[in-house]
Amino acid sequence: MNRPETATTRFQIRLSGPLDLAGTLAPLGRWGDDDLDRWDGRRLLRIAHLPTGRLVYLARPSGTPELPALHVTAAAGASSQQDALRREIETSLAGDVAALAALAAEDPAIGALARRYPGLRPVLLRDPFTALVRSISAQQVNLRWAAEVRRRICRRFGHRHELEGESAHSLDARILASAAEPELRALGLTGAKSRSVLACARAASEGRLELAKLAALDDEEVSARLTALPGIGRWSADWFLVRTLGRPRVVGGDLGVRKAVGRLYGAGALPGEAEVRRLTAHWGVAAAMAQVVALHDLAVRSSND
Repeated sequence: MNRPETATTRFQIRLSGPLDLAGTLAPLGRWGDDDLDRWDGRRLLRIAHLPTGRLVYLARPSGTPELPALHVTAAAGASSQQDALRREIETSLAGDVAALAALAAEDPAIGALARRYPGLRPVLLRDPFTALVRSISAQQVNLRWAAEVRRRICRRFGHRHELEGESAHSLDARILASAAEPELRALGLTGAKSRSVLACARAASEGRLELAKLAALDDEEVSARLTALPGIGRWSADWFLVRTLGRPRVVGGDLGVRKAVGRLYGAGALPGEAEVRRLTAHWGVAAAMAQVVALHDLAVRSSND
């Protein structure tokens, strides 16, 4: 479905440092362009999910890690929504810098990574339904293939938003909720993943995945709610806690996290989930930040191998 948006407004957001914007945003484009969060190394094209609706914006990093800023171009109507959009962008790049600094002072391995990659933070995916589709699509497959499948899904069942000659898509849970399983399978999802996406779409359409309501729950309550949905297991719920709610959680069963922690602490190529949780138990409130630098190091070293 097309939703052309042509009139624009421009403003700058000054962010608190240290913040390496290019390194922080790198995971959005590392495994290909899924047409949802489009980062090409110099600019981010993304859809903000505001109380008044979806709004496309283009953000270009500037400044230094110590004095970072984003030059934002937003679609029509953004002048009246600028404060809400600004908060959405700032919230999506939040991180407990002080907690990571405290952990780095106590943990030599984390300290080395924090010095090597200063200013990395998690990028929050603030739309719960889109975050769950990301997790489902990435389960036990090549991540480039997962990005391609998401691109197909959003182009078939989403909204297209245009800005300055470029476009990005947003998923629409209500459209997906009325889809049939064979339609999703034709786009590259397995039968089980198709059923999971449809269940999440129905839950979102019924108001059971509203961000504010989930944010008001503790970790275990959120996990219980999510794992009651078909195809959403503990690891997907953990990623949701980290990537959508910004909670300090270690996703101990994730393959990438297992590799990163094993490399970090010399625990072998692929420690088990229980071993990962034991090795990272001291991360505490810095868990999300420590996980980011460990995964970034894994990606950098893997690309150089």
